[in-house]
Amino acid sequence: MNAKDCILVVDDNPDSLRFLVDTLETDGMTVLIARSGEATLKLLAEATPDLILMDAIMPGISGLEATRAIKRDPATAHIPVIFMTGLNEPEHVVAALGTGGVDYVRKPIVIDELLARIRVHLANARTSYRSRLALGLAGRSLAALGPDGTVIWCTPQVETLCVAIDPEWTPDRGTLPDALMGAARQLLSDPSQSLAANRIEVRGLEIELALLESDRPGETLMRITEVREEGKIASLQKHNGLTRREAEVLLWVSYGKTNRTISEILGISPRTVNKHLEQVFRKLGVETRAAATAIAVRYLTD
Repeated sequence: MNAKDCILVVDDNPDSLRFLVDTLETDGMTVLIARSGEATLKLLAEATPDLILMDAIMPGISGLEATRAIKRDPATAHIPVIFMTGLNEPEHVVAALGTGGVDYVRKPIVIDELLARIRVHLANARTSYRSRLALGLAGRSLAALGPDGTVIWCTPQVETLCVAIDPEWTPDRGTLPDALMGAARQLLSDPSQSLAANRIEVRGLEIELALLESDRPGETLMRITEVREEGKIASLQKHNGLTRREAEVLLWVSYGKTNRTISEILGISPRTVNKHLEQVFRKLGVETRAAATAIAVRYLTD
Protein backbone atom coordinates (compact mmCIF):
# COMPACT_ATOMS: atom_id res chain seq x y z
CA MET A 1 0.00 0.00 0.00
CA ASN A 2 1.20 3.48 -0.89
CA ALA A 3 2.57 5.33 2.16
CA LYS A 4 0.82 8.45 0.91
CA ASP A 5 -2.64 6.90 1.11
CA CYS A 6 -4.82 9.22 3.17
CA ILE A 7 -7.87 7.83 4.97
CA LEU A 8 -10.58 9.93 6.60
CA VAL A 9 -12.14 8.12 9.56
CA VAL A 10 -15.55 9.40 10.65
CA ASP A 11 -16.89 8.12 13.97
CA ASP A 12 -18.48 9.82 16.97
CA ASN A 13 -17.01 7.23 19.38
CA PRO A 14 -13.58 8.31 20.70
CA ASP A 15 -12.52 4.73 21.47
CA SER A 16 -13.36 3.56 17.95
CA LEU A 17 -11.51 6.52 16.49
CA ARG A 18 -8.41 5.83 18.55
CA PHE A 19 -8.44 2.15 17.61
CA LEU A 20 -8.84 2.83 13.89
CA VAL A 21 -6.25 5.63 13.80
CA ASP A 22 -3.65 3.45 15.54
CA THR A 23 -4.39 0.52 13.22
CA LEU A 24 -4.25 2.49 10.00
CA GLU A 25 -1.18 4.50 10.96
CA THR A 26 0.60 1.27 11.88
CA ASP A 27 -0.16 0.07 8.36
CA GLY A 28 1.57 3.16 6.93
CA MET A 29 -1.39 5.38 6.11
CA THR A 30 -2.04 9.03 6.86
CA VAL A 31 -5.24 9.39 8.88
CA LEU A 32 -7.65 12.31 9.15
CA ILE A 33 -10.50 12.21 11.66
CA ALA A 34 -13.96 13.72 12.00
CA ARG A 35 -16.51 13.06 14.75
CA SER A 36 -19.67 14.11 12.92
CA GLY A 37 -21.20 14.50 9.50
CA GLU A 38 -20.96 18.27 9.84
CA ALA A 39 -17.24 18.09 10.64
CA THR A 40 -16.72 15.72 7.71
CA LEU A 41 -18.15 18.14 5.15
CA LYS A 42 -16.13 21.04 6.56
CA LEU A 43 -12.94 19.00 6.44
CA LEU A 44 -13.57 17.94 2.83
CA ALA A 45 -13.70 21.60 1.82
CA GLU A 46 -10.03 21.81 2.82
CA ALA A 47 -8.62 18.32 2.15
CA THR A 48 -9.27 15.40 -0.19
CA PRO A 49 -8.61 11.95 1.28
CA ASP A 50 -8.17 8.86 -0.86
CA LEU A 51 -10.89 6.92 0.99
CA ILE A 52 -13.44 7.51 3.75
CA LEU A 53 -14.39 5.11 6.54
CA MET A 54 -17.82 6.33 7.56
CA ASP A 55 -19.81 5.45 10.67
CA ALA A 56 -23.33 5.02 9.33
CA ILE A 57 -25.22 6.19 12.43
CA MET A 58 -24.23 9.46 14.16
CA PRO A 59 -26.11 12.32 15.83
CA GLY A 60 -26.87 15.36 13.67
CA ILE A 61 -25.92 14.74 10.05
CA SER A 62 -25.67 10.97 9.85
CA GLY A 63 -23.07 9.08 7.87
CA LEU A 64 -25.72 8.32 5.26
CA GLU A 65 -26.64 11.97 4.84
CA ALA A 66 -23.00 13.05 4.78
CA THR A 67 -22.27 10.51 2.05
CA ARG A 68 -25.15 11.79 -0.08
CA ALA A 69 -23.66 15.28 0.19
CA ILE A 70 -20.20 13.96 -0.70
CA LYS A 71 -21.54 12.22 -3.80
CA ARG A 72 -23.45 15.33 -4.91
CA ASP A 73 -20.24 17.37 -5.04
CA PRO A 74 -18.14 16.70 -8.19
CA ALA A 75 -15.00 17.61 -6.22
CA THR A 76 -15.52 14.71 -3.78
CA ALA A 77 -17.85 12.30 -5.62
CA HIS A 78 -14.92 10.10 -6.69
CA ILE A 79 -13.83 9.32 -3.10
CA PRO A 80 -14.83 5.75 -2.13
CA VAL A 81 -16.82 5.50 1.10
CA ILE A 82 -16.78 2.32 3.18
CA PHE A 83 -19.47 2.25 5.84
CA MET A 84 -18.89 0.92 9.34
CA THR A 85 -22.12 -0.27 10.94
CA GLY A 86 -23.34 -2.38 13.81
CA LEU A 87 -26.69 -2.84 12.05
CA ASN A 88 -27.18 -6.25 10.46
CA GLU A 89 -30.55 -5.95 8.72
CA PRO A 90 -30.37 -6.13 4.91
CA GLU A 91 -32.38 -2.94 4.50
CA HIS A 92 -29.74 -0.97 6.41
CA VAL A 93 -27.01 -2.31 4.16
CA VAL A 94 -29.07 -1.49 1.06
CA ALA A 95 -29.70 2.04 2.36
CA ALA A 96 -26.00 2.57 2.98
CA LEU A 97 -24.95 1.39 -0.47
CA GLY A 98 -27.79 3.38 -2.00
CA THR A 99 -26.13 6.62 -0.91
CA GLY A 100 -23.10 5.89 -3.08
CA GLY A 101 -20.98 3.89 -0.63
CA VAL A 102 -18.83 1.20 -2.22
CA ASP A 103 -18.76 -1.28 0.67
CA TYR A 104 -19.50 -1.84 4.35
CA VAL A 105 -17.90 -3.60 7.28
CA ARG A 106 -19.74 -4.75 10.39
CA LYS A 107 -18.78 -3.84 13.92
CA PRO A 108 -16.91 -5.15 15.80
CA ILE A 109 -14.40 -4.65 13.01
CA VAL A 110 -12.07 -7.44 11.91
CA ILE A 111 -8.87 -5.57 11.08
CA ASP A 112 -7.51 -7.93 8.42
CA GLU A 113 -10.82 -7.80 6.58
CA LEU A 114 -10.99 -4.02 6.83
CA LEU A 115 -7.45 -3.55 5.49
CA ALA A 116 -8.12 -5.93 2.62
CA ARG A 117 -11.26 -4.03 1.63
CA ILE A 118 -9.43 -0.70 1.86
CA ARG A 119 -6.66 -1.96 -0.44
CA VAL A 120 -9.15 -3.16 -3.06
CA HIS A 121 -11.17 0.04 -3.13
CA LEU A 122 -8.12 2.30 -3.11
CA ALA A 123 -6.75 0.46 -6.14
CA ASN A 124 -10.08 0.58 -7.98
CA ALA A 125 -10.70 4.24 -7.22
CA ARG A 126 -7.18 5.28 -8.14
CA THR A 127 -7.36 3.56 -11.51
CA SER A 128 -10.81 4.95 -12.33
CA TYR A 129 -10.27 8.50 -11.13
CA ARG A 130 -6.82 8.94 -12.63
CA SER A 131 -8.16 7.85 -16.00
CA ARG A 132 -11.03 10.32 -15.81
CA LEU A 133 -8.84 13.07 -14.42
CA ALA A 134 -6.25 12.57 -17.16
CA LEU A 135 -8.98 13.10 -19.74
CA GLY A 136 -10.29 16.05 -17.79
CA LEU A 137 -6.95 17.79 -17.44
CA ALA A 138 -6.42 17.36 -21.17
CA GLY A 139 -9.55 19.45 -21.65
CA ARG A 140 -11.70 16.48 -22.62
CA SER A 141 -15.25 17.06 -21.48
CA LEU A 142 -16.43 13.54 -22.26
CA ALA A 143 -19.11 11.07 -21.26
CA ALA A 144 -19.37 7.42 -22.28
CA LEU A 145 -23.02 6.48 -22.80
CA GLY A 146 -24.74 3.15 -23.23
CA PRO A 147 -27.30 2.56 -26.01
CA ASP A 148 -30.16 3.66 -23.73
CA GLY A 149 -28.37 6.82 -22.60
CA THR A 150 -27.03 5.49 -19.31
CA VAL A 151 -23.78 7.12 -18.19
CA ILE A 152 -20.98 4.55 -18.04
CA TRP A 153 -18.40 7.13 -16.99
CA CYS A 154 -17.73 10.84 -17.42
CA THR A 155 -14.89 13.27 -16.82
CA PRO A 156 -14.88 15.88 -14.03
CA GLN A 157 -15.78 18.67 -16.50
CA VAL A 158 -19.00 16.88 -17.47
CA GLU A 159 -19.83 16.26 -13.81
CA THR A 160 -19.42 19.97 -13.06
CA LEU A 161 -21.55 20.98 -16.03
CA CYS A 162 -24.29 18.50 -15.10
CA VAL A 163 -24.46 19.89 -11.55
CA ALA A 164 -24.62 23.44 -12.97
CA ILE A 165 -27.58 22.36 -15.11
CA ASP A 166 -29.27 20.35 -12.33
CA PRO A 167 -28.02 21.01 -8.76
CA GLU A 168 -29.66 17.74 -7.63
CA TRP A 169 -27.72 15.66 -10.18
CA THR A 170 -25.09 13.23 -8.84
CA PRO A 171 -22.57 11.07 -10.75
CA ASP A 172 -24.14 7.89 -9.38
CA ARG A 173 -27.55 8.71 -10.90
CA GLY A 174 -26.53 6.78 -13.99
CA THR A 175 -28.07 9.19 -16.51
CA LEU A 176 -27.47 12.72 -17.74
CA PRO A 177 -29.70 15.51 -16.39
CA ASP A 178 -33.19 15.38 -17.90
CA ALA A 179 -32.55 18.66 -19.74
CA LEU A 180 -29.79 17.00 -21.79
CA MET A 181 -31.39 13.63 -22.43
CA GLY A 182 -33.51 14.65 -25.42
CA ALA A 183 -30.52 16.00 -27.36
CA ALA A 184 -28.37 13.05 -26.29
CA ARG A 185 -30.95 10.45 -27.34
CA GLN A 186 -31.39 12.16 -30.70
CA LEU A 187 -27.68 11.68 -31.38
CA LEU A 188 -27.66 8.14 -29.99
CA SER A 189 -30.56 7.14 -32.22
CA ASP A 190 -28.18 7.14 -35.19
CA PRO A 191 -24.67 6.20 -33.97
CA SER A 192 -23.44 6.27 -37.58
CA GLN A 193 -23.46 10.08 -37.33
CA SER A 194 -19.81 10.27 -36.31
CA LEU A 195 -18.97 13.79 -35.12
CA ALA A 196 -22.64 14.89 -35.37
CA ALA A 197 -23.61 17.58 -32.84
CA ASN A 198 -26.63 19.20 -31.22
CA ARG A 199 -26.76 22.61 -29.52
CA ILE A 200 -29.38 23.42 -26.92
CA GLU A 201 -29.95 26.17 -24.35
CA VAL A 202 -30.37 25.10 -20.73
CA ARG A 203 -30.70 27.46 -17.75
CA GLY A 204 -29.25 30.26 -19.87
CA LEU A 205 -26.26 28.13 -20.92
CA GLU A 206 -25.56 27.12 -24.51
CA ILE A 207 -24.63 23.44 -24.45
CA GLU A 208 -23.15 21.46 -27.32
CA LEU A 209 -23.38 17.66 -27.44
CA ALA A 210 -21.24 15.95 -30.07
CA LEU A 211 -20.69 12.29 -30.93
CA LEU A 212 -17.14 10.97 -31.07
CA GLU A 213 -15.81 7.67 -32.32
CA SER A 214 -15.49 4.85 -29.78
CA ASP A 215 -13.88 1.45 -30.17
CA ARG A 216 -15.80 -0.13 -27.28
CA PRO A 217 -18.92 -2.16 -28.17
CA GLY A 218 -22.05 -0.79 -26.54
CA GLU A 219 -20.34 2.47 -25.57
CA THR A 220 -20.72 5.81 -27.34
CA LEU A 221 -18.41 8.72 -26.55
CA MET A 222 -20.08 12.09 -26.37
CA ARG A 223 -18.43 15.47 -25.85
CA ILE A 224 -20.63 17.71 -23.70
CA THR A 225 -19.44 21.29 -23.40
CA GLU A 226 -20.68 24.76 -22.66
CA VAL A 227 -20.03 26.91 -25.71
CA ARG A 228 -17.58 29.57 -24.67
CA GLU A 229 -17.70 32.53 -26.99
CA GLU A 230 -14.31 34.20 -27.23
CA GLY A 231 -16.09 37.39 -28.14
CA LYS A 232 -17.72 37.55 -24.71
CA ILE A 233 -14.40 37.16 -22.94
CA ALA A 234 -12.78 39.75 -25.22
CA SER A 235 -15.65 42.17 -24.63
CA LEU A 236 -15.29 41.89 -20.85
CA GLN A 237 -11.50 42.01 -21.04
CA LYS A 238 -11.30 45.36 -22.81
CA HIS A 239 -13.36 47.13 -20.14
CA ASN A 240 -11.59 48.54 -17.08
CA GLY A 241 -8.31 46.77 -17.85
CA LEU A 242 -9.40 43.23 -16.99
CA THR A 243 -6.90 40.45 -17.65
CA ARG A 244 -8.10 37.45 -19.65
CA ARG A 245 -8.41 35.31 -16.50
CA GLU A 246 -10.31 38.07 -14.69
CA ALA A 247 -12.66 38.33 -17.68
CA GLU A 248 -13.21 34.55 -17.63
CA VAL A 249 -14.03 34.65 -13.92
CA LEU A 250 -16.42 37.56 -14.42
CA LEU A 251 -18.15 35.73 -17.29
CA TRP A 252 -18.80 32.66 -15.14
CA VAL A 253 -19.91 34.86 -12.21
CA SER A 254 -22.41 36.50 -14.58
CA TYR A 255 -23.73 32.99 -15.32
CA GLY A 256 -24.43 32.54 -11.60
CA LYS A 257 -21.59 30.09 -10.91
CA THR A 258 -20.08 29.75 -7.41
CA ASN A 259 -16.34 30.11 -6.82
CA ARG A 260 -16.11 26.35 -6.33
CA THR A 261 -17.75 25.64 -9.69
CA ILE A 262 -15.65 28.29 -11.46
CA SER A 263 -12.50 26.70 -10.01
CA GLU A 264 -13.53 23.33 -11.48
CA ILE A 265 -14.28 24.83 -14.88
CA LEU A 266 -11.09 26.88 -15.15
CA GLY A 267 -8.82 24.35 -13.43
CA ILE A 268 -7.69 26.72 -10.66
CA SER A 269 -8.24 26.73 -6.91
CA PRO A 270 -11.25 28.44 -5.28
CA ARG A 271 -8.80 30.71 -3.46
CA THR A 272 -7.31 31.83 -6.80
CA VAL A 273 -10.82 32.46 -8.15
CA ASN A 274 -11.51 34.65 -5.13
CA LYS A 275 -8.29 36.64 -5.69
CA HIS A 276 -9.24 37.26 -9.32
CA LEU A 277 -12.72 38.27 -8.23
CA GLU A 278 -11.28 40.76 -5.75
CA GLN A 279 -9.38 42.38 -8.64
CA VAL A 280 -12.52 42.38 -10.78
CA PHE A 281 -14.47 44.14 -8.01
CA ARG A 282 -11.69 46.72 -7.61
CA LYS A 283 -11.43 47.44 -11.34
CA LEU A 284 -15.21 47.64 -11.80
CA GLY A 285 -15.63 49.75 -8.66
CA VAL A 286 -18.19 47.39 -7.10
CA GLU A 287 -18.44 45.38 -3.90
CA THR A 288 -20.84 42.52 -4.70
CA ARG A 289 -21.27 39.72 -7.21
CA ALA A 290 -24.69 41.09 -8.14
CA ALA A 291 -23.23 44.48 -9.04
CA ALA A 292 -20.41 42.87 -11.05
CA THR A 293 -22.95 40.68 -12.85
CA ALA A 294 -25.07 43.71 -13.76
CA ILE A 295 -22.05 45.43 -15.31
CA ALA A 296 -21.01 42.27 -17.15
CA VAL A 297 -24.50 41.81 -18.60
CA ARG A 298 -24.50 45.43 -19.76
CA TYR A 299 -21.12 45.00 -21.48
CA LEU A 300 -22.26 41.76 -23.16
CA THR A 301 -25.50 43.22 -24.47
CA ASP A 302 -24.09 46.53 -25.74
